[in-house]
Amino acid sequence: MNDTVELAQGMFKLYHQVSRLLNECMMDEGVSLARSKFLFLLACEGPQRSTDIAATLGFAPRTVTEAIDGLERDKLVTREPDPRDRRAKIVSITETGRAVISAAMEPKEKTVKAIFDILEDGQKAQLCEILECLSARTLELQRERDEARLGAAESRATG
Repeated sequence: MNDTVELAQGMFKLYHQVSRLLNECMMDEGVSLARSKFLFLLACEGPQRSTDIAATLGFAPRTVTEAIDGLERDKLVTREPDPRDRRAKIVSITETGRAVISAAMEPKEKTVKAIFDILEDGQKAQLCEILECLSARTLELQRERDEARLGAAESRATG
């Protein structure tokens, strides 16, 4: 196995370990990590259309609809008609939703701090630089993929 594969496997392993731990900590406060992403977005960015939520979080529209159904059922969000488009709905966080996300943030932040406290300040700075570099490269590769797909679709359309 080469170094790149080992790096990727290590990164994915850490991602899953951290996600699992954060989910458990947040579930103690009554909200899953997945649900908290929706609530946090709505708390920070304000009311949104479900299509905008899907685009921001990178989820499939159906996944977002199902999640919003559950959040609405639990009275954590509401859906109201979009005044600009009668076919669309605007999703807003409720006061109950704000209370839930607020209660869950403290254990989440404490857990994240505990994870990274093992690193010295220089290591944290170096890790931030590495993550920024990898993030920029990933976005670049995604743009290239999107452009190639768009070009292929245009070629098929013009025949």
